[in-house]
Amino acid sequence: MSDLPYRPCVGVVLINAEGRIFAGQRLDSEVPAWQMPQGGIDKGEKSREAALRELWEETGVTADLVEEIGRTENWVTYDLPPHLLGKVWGGKYRGQKQRWYLYRFKGSDDQIVIESEHPEFSSWKWIGAEEMVAGIVPFKRAVYETVVAEFRDHLAP
Repeated sequence: MSDLPYRPCVGVVLINAEGRIFAGQRLDSEVPAWQMPQGGIDKGEKSREAALRELWEETGVTADLVEEIGRTENWVTYDLPPHLLGKVWGGKYRGQKQRWYLYRFKGSDDQIVIESEHPEFSSWKWIGAEEMVAGIVPFKRAVYETVVAEFRDHLAP
């Protein structure tokens, strides 16, 4: 299955004024798993458009409430663990290649709304970079380490 392609995807590191990261508790995880907003890029969609769409879909945060600070220089990839390979995304992908965007949240916490038509998260909180890396599922940890390292100057520890 290693000859399968990677699914094009975006991720969003949303930080508050103190550099703390938005972390959402995944609804579909059997174990506690915190992650940042992320999702697939639709056909014909640019990665920046996908990042803002995913941010809105998963957090209710609109483009006017964020300031773009940067994006990862390169795509970051991860492979699915063997027990998920062939089960997610219709079995068409080996993992994801992600472009990550860093946005500063200019709104107030009450403007973050995770209850949506298709919710991803059961709860959310602002956390430091180390806690964010420690909270992600193990097979995505290297991605989070790479992203945090690239955006380190803007993040709370």
